[in-house]
Amino acid sequence: DVPLRRVEVPAREARERFAGLGQEYKVEMIDDLVRDEDTEVVSLYEQGEFVDLCRGPHLPATGRIPKAFKLISVAGAYWRGDESRKMLTRIYGVAFFNRKALAAHLERIEEARKRDHRVLGKQLGLFMFSDDVGPGLPLWLPKGALMRMELEGWLRGELLARGYLPVITPHIGRIGLYRQSGHYPYYEHGLFPPLKTGEGEDDGYLLKPMNCPHHIQIYKSTQRSYRELPVRLSEFGTVYRFEQSGELSGLIRVRGFTQDDAHIFCTPEQLEAEIESCVDLTKLVLTTLELTDYRVRIGLRDPDSDKYTGPAENWDLAEENIRNVVAKLGLNYTEEPGEAAFYGPKIDFIVRDCIGREWQLGTIQVDYNLPERFDLEYIGADNAAHRPVMVHRAPLGSPERFIGILIEHFAGAFPLWLSPVQVAILPVSEKFSDYADEVAQAVRAAGLRVELDGGADKIGARIRRWTLQKVPYLFVVGGREAEAGSVAVRRRGDGEIGAFPLARALADLEAEATSRGAQRAFSAEKA
Repeated sequence: DVPLRRVEVPAREARERFAGLGQEYKVEMIDDLVRDEDTEVVSLYEQGEFVDLCRGPHLPATGRIPKAFKLISVAGAYWRGDESRKMLTRIYGVAFFNRKALAAHLERIEEARKRDHRVLGKQLGLFMFSDDVGPGLPLWLPKGALMRMELEGWLRGELLARGYLPVITPHIGRIGLYRQSGHYPYYEHGLFPPLKTGEGEDDGYLLKPMNCPHHIQIYKSTQRSYRELPVRLSEFGTVYRFEQSGELSGLIRVRGFTQDDAHIFCTPEQLEAEIESCVDLTKLVLTTLELTDYRVRIGLRDPDSDKYTGPAENWDLAEENIRNVVAKLGLNYTEEPGEAAFYGPKIDFIVRDCIGREWQLGTIQVDYNLPERFDLEYIGADNAAHRPVMVHRAPLGSPERFIGILIEHFAGAFPLWLSPVQVAILPVSEKFSDYADEVAQAVRAAGLRVELDGGADKIGARIRRWTLQKVPYLFVVGGREAEAGSVAVRRRGDGEIGAFPLARALADLEAEATSRGAQRAFSAEKA
């Protein structure tokens, strides 16, 4: 039962002590605290002969540590994420108040391992990475591309129905554009190096970190009237960030990714209705994708930080607009200073997946500042120029990240409408291949995604293969089915559920797919 003692000492004294012990990293940390935060006193914790630099707090003695802790993994990590620095060893451990809580946590870790989207993505043939292409740059395989196209296609339809106008913008832009928006100073250290053209331009070009400066150029390309506002410009636009290699993680953290981006230019009087509409769309997306356990966070500026742009009155007004909307909608929310974008406050949807992990997905951001930076205007009813307000919104956030989370949430067993292969046709033997081909053609004609597996393997092996591929429905066909014009249906998770006339089977699957799960094929009341 060794006591842990907290000691506060002058930073200079602590630096000398750690320098004498050869603790170069702690010396560096103290130097940074003194330089960046004007720290004069630091706290140390002493445990026997061991001394550590730490803010704390710690338990008073080692005897107070419950017998519910476990070291779970070891990994290499560059000091401060800098690949030019030394590689260190990072030891991961967890501790809980009792063994039951520890066991529950370890069970969740094991479940997360089984659901790892990087493993399932390879197993299900959804995406890959190539060292020749570069880390953090995903390549979508046919099945993953089909899934992504289905997701994006559905959302595009929703946007058109809500009055959004599609636009397409290039992957690069002049650095001056991002200087004006404020993105370049803000993201400078997380971007790919500038592209030099040799055309005598000092600044060169950047792989775009955000779509909004491009959309602003489209808005201001013509004079706008209050009669045409709100203008809602939408794009699935690819952006680039040079994340450190140690921070990359499958589809969750990449260097090139897409944003389901839209920017709404509206009058101040229209703003709260537009925010409300964005909240409604985000809720629709999450509900349709069966991500219904979420909380709402309002991200506010940190009053002690200088990273934000624009006058305080703009921020006060934007924060008031957001609070008005969430109050009107009766949303339960928390306010978190420091979580705002550099140009304005935002509403974030924090989703809890099926094993309890939280992810920030949809976001809605209110911006009075970029319209001022770019001198945006519209002509009002008084025939005078007025400043519009911008709303930045992305219900998915990023399709790459969103799909990575969906893979883990569903453990690869996607809803029928989103599954890359919706039906697999399995003839029990080669002599029924003609009928199996007829069935496959009928399924395809019904607008469903189908695979025909008439391989030489026994039917049991083929059923197992497609079951491991997590295909929602298998149609097994033999002599009885060929004679009756039917299919023997197997449903993922339920096994064989019976034989159905082909026309009935197709109608049921179409209904389930087009309703995005609201109707279930072969339901008990129909069977």
